[in-house]
Amino acid sequence: MTLLSRTKEIAKKRGMSMESLANKVGISKSGIYQWDKHEPKPSTIQKVADVLHVSTDYLLGRTDEMNPTTVETVKKADIDDDELLLSFQGKDVTPEYRDAIIAILRTMPDRDKDGNII
Repeated sequence: MTLLSRTKEIAKKRGMSMESLANKVGISKSGIYQWDKHEPKPSTIQKVADVLHVSTDYLLGRTDEMNPTTVETVKKADIDDDELLLSFQGKDVTPEYRDAIIAILRTMPDRDKDGNII
């Protein structure tokens, strides 16, 4: 499927005419229909994707997922682990401060997974 055909398809799903899409993006309707012969600038593709609420990769046929989600990696470490080196704002936390932080955390009441006090 080409950039033009994907754009037409998703515009139709969104109930938007090609003329309306072109006006929102700031290009001519005939310019869109030239995409089969001349690829538009990346900035134009991004504007079209934004108006249609899809990713540029979807428009370009790199994925069939309209709005792929990213998975964020969560780092988790046990602060009570003696092997763990702590830092704050790019500077190492001294063992004394680390012990003080752990002591403060130990005085906190137990909480459930939602942060509510048990």
